[in-house]
Amino acid sequence: MIQTKINNHIFKTKVVTSPKNIKNGMMKRKFDNNFDSMLFVMNGPYHSFWMKNCIIPLDVIFIHNKIITGIHHNCPPCFDINENCTRYSGVGELVIEVKSGTCKKLGLMPGQTVKFFR
Repeated sequence: MIQTKINNHIFKTKVVTSPKNIKNGMMKRKFDNNFDSMLFVMNGPYHSFWMKNCIIPLDVIFIHNKIITGIHHNCPPCFDINENCTRYSGVGELVIEVKSGTCKKLGLMPGQTVKFFR
């Protein structure tokens, strides 16, 4: 667990790095008192996320060189058995998922700096 600071707000962040954990992400999970964001450490700069089997809608934040490059707001869960889920793409070696509405509520936007610490 680390802390992530964006726009003077500090998130308790769960870090995922393995391909299996990245694939599972927030599937069938909720944020709790232990963490309110999930950080995906990715290989390469171009990525696409989906909300397959997520319990809640999420905001997806793409980060490259510690700068927010893009945000997808209010990405709804997808329960399509054929996996025809909307994909949310962006540029960044790091991607953070937070509860839907968080980015707008806190004024998070592309161009802002992201800081990580323990």
